[in-house]
Amino acid sequence: MLGFGDKGAEYFRMINPIEHSRTKDEAKKYKVEPYVMAADIYGGELAGRGGWTWYTGSSSWMYEAGIRYILGLNKQGNILKIEPSIPDNWNEYSIQYRYGNSIYNIKVFNNKQKDVKNKKVYVDGKEMENGEIILQENGGVFNVEIK
Repeated sequence: MLGFGDKGAEYFRMINPIEHSRTKDEAKKYKVEPYVMAADIYGGELAGRGGWTWYTGSSSWMYEAGIRYILGLNKQGNILKIEPSIPDNWNEYSIQYRYGNSIYNIKVFNNKQKDVKNKKVYVDGKEMENGEIILQENGGVFNVEIK
């Protein structure tokens, strides 16, 4: 499992700004915009307070956490591996991925098993060895299913 593993969704919730302002008391503690990534969540005497909002690097790390560690997309060269760590209450998700001139319509079905090694990866109905998708830049449209 990549990155955070099964804890991915839990960590994502922890850094998601809206999660720190669900109630009026939480919003008073957080003190910053709930729609902007904070670079810091303080500890100690200021525990729970956000800081350094509108800091450009923080939003890119949120994007990285979501795409790589929760949805599980990991590209190395022309190989795409998908090793999701999604919550049990997500039945499925879909994402469209562009590689060069090609489009990959990806649909991931959640079997609620934590062992991603037993997953099956299909591209246009054909099962892929090792669960790897070999990306092509031929302008094609590919339908990917992960079960």
